[in-house]
Amino acid sequence: MKKILLLTLISVVFGCNSNAQKEQTKAQDSFPVTKTEKEWKEQLSDKQYYVLRKAGTERAFTGEYWDNKKKGTYYSAATGQPLFSSEHKYRSGTGWPSFYKPISEDAVIEVADRSHGMARTEVIDSGSGSHLGHVFNDGPEPTGLRYCMNSASLIFVAEGEELPEIVKKWNKKNDNKIVTDD
Repeated sequence: MKKILLLTLISVVFGCNSNAQKEQTKAQDSFPVTKTEKEWKEQLSDKQYYVLRKAGTERAFTGEYWDNKKKGTYYSAATGQPLFSSEHKYRSGTGWPSFYKPISEDAVIEVADRSHGMARTEVIDSGSGSHLGHVFNDGPEPTGLRYCMNSASLIFVAEGEELPEIVKKWNKKNDNKIVTDD
């Protein structure tokens, strides 16, 4: 009886995870930037592909930006879309770059994530539906939120540095409209 109950529970958990993954994949077809898996693999490094397209997570304290203190803007490594400002970054102690809000309301989309037996809120970029990290309700004021991002999903450009080509392309497609909540 215990084996049957355990097998039923396992099949429900994996069934729910695969259904949620299918729904998210289906929704990704409606983003402004869509590419084939082959195109994503050609554009992104192995680590970026794992994080952005497979919803992977880099290990804590290993990403390039977790301890970055420079002023500037964080962009999506998938699209070049502006996502976060260094003005909203704080040291969360988690080992991942953390922000208390995105650069604008429409920069990211929050999606229910019930993978790995947990109930969390996934954060994806609104340009391509690529996985960035998760948001939690344990951040500082004024929002009380912690947008815990993977460095591999981001490109940081310090104030005064030249923008990389991917950011220039995003800006050109979007008429250089970078609107912030500030």
